[in-house]
Amino acid sequence: MADRPQRGARAIAIPAASLRAAGVTLDLNWGLAIAGMMLVMLAPALWNGFPLIFPDTGGYFSAPMQHEIANGRSALYGFFLVLGIPLGFWPCIIVQSAMMAWLFSLTLRINHLGGRPWLAFGVVALLTVVTSLPWFAGQLMPDILFPAAILALYGLTYADGQTTRTERFGMAAVIAFAIPSHMAAAGMAVGIILALLVLSFIRRLALPKPRLHFAAAAVAAGLMLCPVSNLALTGTFGFTPGGVTFLFGRLVEDGLVKRYLDDQCPDPSIKLCAYRTTMPDIADDWLWGDTPLYKLGGWRAYEPEERRIILATLERYPLAHLTTAVTATLSQFVSFATEVSVDDNDPTFWSFKELIPQWQPALMAARQQSEGFDVGPLNFIHIPAAGFAIAGLCLALLLRRRLGLSPETTALCLVIMLALLANATICGVFSHPVDRYQSRLALLAPFAIAILIAQRRLQPASG
Repeated sequence: MADRPQRGARAIAIPAASLRAAGVTLDLNWGLAIAGMMLVMLAPALWNGFPLIFPDTGGYFSAPMQHEIANGRSALYGFFLVLGIPLGFWPCIIVQSAMMAWLFSLTLRINHLGGRPWLAFGVVALLTVVTSLPWFAGQLMPDILFPAAILALYGLTYADGQTTRTERFGMAAVIAFAIPSHMAAAGMAVGIILALLVLSFIRRLALPKPRLHFAAAAVAAGLMLCPVSNLALTGTFGFTPGGVTFLFGRLVEDGLVKRYLDDQCPDPSIKLCAYRTTMPDIADDWLWGDTPLYKLGGWRAYEPEERRIILATLERYPLAHLTTAVTATLSQFVSFATEVSVDDNDPTFWSFKELIPQWQPALMAARQQSEGFDVGPLNFIHIPAAGFAIAGLCLALLLRRRLGLSPETTALCLVIMLALLANATICGVFSHPVDRYQSRLALLAPFAIAILIAQRRLQPASG
């Protein structure tokens, strides 16, 4: 009797073995799904034969290599790129795609769609077709950090009890890295935190209550990392420069600078009066072309007069400032076409030639340089997909009770909409409307809609 196996022991042993086998299978499925997500996000770069570049790419990795802070170019993100130089920058975009695969999977789990690796793969594969996701994930630019920071901010704010300590610190690290990588991300994150704080006091909205302490701490850490990283990498303590000139460029495009010059010139105290008749009327032409900006000394040397003119126009034309700011915000909000630079990457070519000539042949052999390509046709899909998805998010928030949205899903829709509004305001007002600025965030709207559809079609599963 003592040696006979007991029924209870056998009944317990079989399920335990089954659970172990199921765990191995699940781990294998997740491993394959994550690898698949990364592969589809990197597909354009793999097809290109080299990570995708932008005119600004060279300015990023040049900053830490030359120990000089560049206008609008984060030294910290540049250092991230420098780490990938030995292997032709491929590690950089692999990390970017892995980060997004993790955040997408985590967000699905927070929204009661966890434990479904192939659903996660399917959603990401869909996003690579209908949004700009793979063109940012595989690009040597900090743009992909914008949607990453929003998903991380959402997770820290609304899923504190559904995530592990390691996951929470991982999301905080994403936010803290994204903010010094691009100053627009800093403004966007601060704007969202403040908006969520204000909305939490409006009880009639009955919105999910945010837990902002950890998210706010991550944002604060990112803000402090801006000047600290610049000091460590370039020897200059301060935020990434260039904001005044970007804003001035928008005022040039909106005609306020010309109006001011017409009213004030001739005036020997205003150096720009000498170029009143040759002023450009497009922001990019002021910022990057053969313009009076460079004849007057360039970004840093001319910044004091730019600041004086900005303040003077605010005093003299406040209504015009308000009108153009609102117009720029609205224009930026609806400008989200996918675009990839092909013809104007000369600044990055120069940086490769001067600083990392060993990779210049591979760069120039890539399709982006050797053949060129046009992503314009993709916008027949990307623009309506983003537009309908954003409209769907608005409807979902308005009809959340009727649709029976969970607090987590309501919060996701809210955070994405706030991000789109904050980004449009910051980029539209303090720079000027550019499709790329909103496209990098608009990809989150179809992701949220995919979650809504999946929740309706699938039984909820715990993560």
